[in-house]
Amino acid sequence: MTTIASLSAAELGPLYASRELSPVEVAKDALARIERFEPDINAFVVRDDSVALAMAEASQARWLKGDPLGPLDGVPVTIKDNIAVAGWPMRRGSALASDAPSPEDGPAAARLREAGAVFLGKTTMPEYGWKGVGDSPLSGITRNPWNTSTGPGGSSSGAAACAALNLGCIHIGTDGAGSVRIPAAFTGVVGLKPSYGRVPAWPISTMGFLAHLGPLTRTVTDTALAMKVIGQPDERDMTAMTNRPPDYVDGLKGGVRGLRVAWSPQLGLDVPVDPEIAALTRAAAGAFTELGAIVEEAEPGLADPIETLTTLWAAGAALALRGVDAQARDRMDAGLVAVAELGERIPASAYVEALLNQRNALALQMARFHARYDLLLTPTLPLPAFAVGRNTPADGGYGEDWTRWTPFTYPFNITQQPAVSVPCGLTAAGLPAGLQIVGAFGKDALVLRAAAALEQARPFARVDVPVKSV
Repeated sequence: MTTIASLSAAELGPLYASRELSPVEVAKDALARIERFEPDINAFVVRDDSVALAMAEASQARWLKGDPLGPLDGVPVTIKDNIAVAGWPMRRGSALASDAPSPEDGPAAARLREAGAVFLGKTTMPEYGWKGVGDSPLSGITRNPWNTSTGPGGSSSGAAACAALNLGCIHIGTDGAGSVRIPAAFTGVVGLKPSYGRVPAWPISTMGFLAHLGPLTRTVTDTALAMKVIGQPDERDMTAMTNRPPDYVDGLKGGVRGLRVAWSPQLGLDVPVDPEIAALTRAAAGAFTELGAIVEEAEPGLADPIETLTTLWAAGAALALRGVDAQARDRMDAGLVAVAELGERIPASAYVEALLNQRNALALQMARFHARYDLLLTPTLPLPAFAVGRNTPADGGYGEDWTRWTPFTYPFNITQQPAVSVPCGLTAAGLPAGLQIVGAFGKDALVLRAAAALEQARPFARVDVPVKSV
């Protein structure tokens, strides 16, 4: 039976136009579901039902006049807490941050507001988005709807949990080392890290050229709809693309027949991969052969760029905490403080070496790889979701550094390529797995087209996610 909660953003517009459904009905349903699930999931750091209902009422009036602002008019959305939304605070997961409202929308929020989207609230994240799990001193622990004893990943943790439960249709996150794709894989949703600069940012992240903005949704079509809107240029970001994005929805057509596709089960790295994740992602990669692509097992030959990431990441953390005294740091995530202190010791020459020479060498290597292969497939992560309250799993051989269990995501922040995580099955314990699809820089439309082909060929068993603890 079709319910409001089961509808995608793409399905809402036609129902609004035919008056079978209204934006106010959809907003009220979403708010009721948030009220139902939020105590168990803890996905929101800002909620304002009055704002959501006022935006829904304004959208409903436009639809009744036959004058909607576009296909996202009346679509409920959420926005991560490190993206500015006028009238709401932007605290970035930190209890020390000001709760003063932002004076203006950041670019992504501005484009969504102009498109008539309905803002449900701002979603949780770890402090300053420094790690790949979902707890913070500000909001506590965010949980995975598939099993609340596990985490949804991070740093776009609340966004992913909302996407899994369809608490809104489109959820805007950020990705500096995998922070959209990690939680997408753990929660069984679609998560896109676009090419760098395709989605403008303001204020600019302290993580600089690593930081991308992108959507988490339940369908590839909704991701494409979101990208058409949030990918519009914005003069406040001098590093962003100035051309208007293509019609990503129309670009989903065409499939993958004839494409040259590389399947890399470990990205050439010495990384332990959970056997169930390995099997599920290999089967998903096999679907591309069935769809007519030319698939070969091939490694891009990357040396693990962890030192490059660590240099850039630690320097960004140091900038984020600049001016925060020792007493205040005692109230922050101890791991973030340690990374910032490492960043304070990095020489400027080492930072520039990582920013320019090391990053460029890796990007050139991948550009040459994509001269041979249109797409690269990898597991998004080598493991399923693990217990909440930890930065790393208790076992599995990944050590104490969270980046050790995310080796397939952060290389493509360094190279700035588009990469999407698409759900590709469940483990025996009922936890999702994700396949990562990577394209050459600027080939976002191709990456989404491939994701759509996989989604159609291997539909993810979309059920009402059981919020349960095991």
